[in-house]
Amino acid sequence: MLANTRILVLGGTSGIGFGVAQAARAAGAHVTVASRSQEKVDAAIERLGTTAHGAVLDTGDAAALEAFFGSADAFDHVFCSASSTKVAAVKELPLEDAYASFNSKFWGAYRLARAAKIREGGSLTFTSGFLSVRPKPGAAIQGAINAALEGLTRGLALELAPVRVNCVSPGLVKTEMYGTLDGDGRKAMFEGAAEKLPVGRVGTPEMIAVQALAFMENPYMTGSTVFVEGGGALI
Repeated sequence: MLANTRILVLGGTSGIGFGVAQAARAAGAHVTVASRSQEKVDAAIERLGTTAHGAVLDTGDAAALEAFFGSADAFDHVFCSASSTKVAAVKELPLEDAYASFNSKFWGAYRLARAAKIREGGSLTFTSGFLSVRPKPGAAIQGAINAALEGLTRGLALELAPVRVNCVSPGLVKTEMYGTLDGDGRKAMFEGAAEKLPVGRVGTPEMIAVQALAFMENPYMTGSTVFVEGGGALI
């Protein structure tokens, strides 16, 4: 169903976004990956293949978003995992970091929704996180941002119809984000998390991509948040 469709993946040069871009390419879509870094865009295109396209784009720049979509044909589907957030306890996280985190993930999605040019019946998909429903000490800001993004998704599903708007909410996923941890520390963290989860494993970008593509392909889904978190919200 995605063959020959045009799909834009913001945050598509690494992690979950790159997993979605790979899956969409495998399904026969014409994929454009976007990132703030030209170097990362070039590296992602090299991995995806020369038929993929790239764009330097920042969801923090409303004017740049409007200019990009103003000069492009409408996309069939847009997926966004682009964000930069900092997590710490409320009394420890500097206010400027809290504001910047909300500005990146929530307001970035808001700016994208305002500017995006998507064909009728197409879709816009955001990425939140299961802390929206399963908060933990030291991460109140992340849970609040994710919950706000899921609320925005439901409102946009009504405002942007017939474009469909959904949100995938992952749990712990093995991505480059954890690359700063040493090898033993990273292994211990993933193994410890896997032992606690009902499924006995942590996620991969490919697993999240399954749901992302389902949102694109299913014309009867809008306003939905689907949790792909290995049962993490239950424990």
